[in-house]
Amino acid sequence: MTQPHAAKPIQPREQLDFQLDSGVPRFWNGGDPYKTRFFDAMSLTFPIGERYFISSVRAYRDQITDPQLLEEVKHFTRQEAQHGMVHTQFNTLLEKQGLNVGWTQTFLDRKFKWQLKYWPKAFNLSYTAAAEHLTALMCTTFMERADVIGDFDPRMRAIYAWHSIEEVEHKAVCYDVLTQVAKVGYFTRIAGLIYFSIEYPIGNWFMVNRLLKDDGFGFIKRMGMLLKGAWWLYKPGGVFLPALGYYLSYFKPGFHPWQHQEMGHYKAWLQVFERTGDPIAASEHCAELVAQGAAA
Repeated sequence: MTQPHAAKPIQPREQLDFQLDSGVPRFWNGGDPYKTRFFDAMSLTFPIGERYFISSVRAYRDQITDPQLLEEVKHFTRQEAQHGMVHTQFNTLLEKQGLNVGWTQTFLDRKFKWQLKYWPKAFNLSYTAAAEHLTALMCTTFMERADVIGDFDPRMRAIYAWHSIEEVEHKAVCYDVLTQVAKVGYFTRIAGLIYFSIEYPIGNWFMVNRLLKDDGFGFIKRMGMLLKGAWWLYKPGGVFLPALGYYLSYFKPGFHPWQHQEMGHYKAWLQVFERTGDPIAASEHCAELVAQGAAA
């Protein structure tokens, strides 16, 4: 069966101004150290992780014969490159706050180079497609919840909203290359998801702990924060559990990412951004709509 192409145009957006030069509060997520560092730990993975994703897809570029898929890969690459650049800029601010950013980048660089060298290229792509599925899950659900994004600093909300918009636009590209070009079987596809689903939360937990240590919190205080944070993430009605169905859909034979709709306020963000060219204004408009929906 022929898989559908992108349901939304993949639009690389470059040279955006998130006003990071004016500085961002240390604990920009409602003053909460854990919730701030949870997202900061994600930001630390993006520059090198995005390069790895691009490399995983490029390994199959010469085998792509579908002109539309080839064009989508090109735009995917441009979007991911921009994400890496913006998060590098923000990660530099974290370093200026006294956080040890360098060790994470060294570790991740070695990790992903090792994977590209020693893993079969089909499994690198399976891992990448799984990461894109979980990223789309977070983008689609996080950005529609006032209890998750309501306390963000506007500049950080703008970064994550823009990143989410583009992740949703290209969420099927890696999957289409995986299934149509690499032609991997079901078990290789699922193995990538299982591996990533175990590895990523452990890595995030480790990085958050290190960031909180750099903030000056002692061991007992950090353990309390991490336990409270785990409850915030995984409790009934918490950050992740309401999205369980989205996650599990990947296990269905015949799954395709465009079986899920884009995030609810995608069009609202796009309309404001196309009118103003301002990602912060577009993000704030969506945040107002999310807040109104929560209050209704």
